[in-house]
Amino acid sequence: MYAIVEVGNRQYKVAENDEILIEKAVSPRTHKLSLDKVLLIAKDKNVKIGKPYLKDARVNCEVKAHLKGKKKIAFKFRRRKSSQTKRGHRQKLVLVRVKEIAVK
Repeated sequence: MYAIVEVGNRQYKVAENDEILIEKAVSPRTHKLSLDKVLLIAKDKNVKIGKPYLKDARVNCEVKAHLKGKKKIAFKFRRRKSSQTKRGHRQKLVLVRVKEIAVK
């Protein structure tokens, strides 16, 4: 059994006991997370597709860790003007373990 969920502006294919990295979506104090934007659920040959989301379907997760992604550099250079800008960015991420895919 697997599901396709939307978190932020990205979609993830998840199954039970999978660990995924998502963009920061919860506060550091929260240990549980429930994803309710489920686009598709497939169990063997039985497939349910939402329009756009499935009602009464959710993916229950456990928060494992709060991390930061790899550093990305934004470098702007303007020729002949003696002007340049260098900025770095590290995206905040959450490591999540899928506990169950619930369908009512």
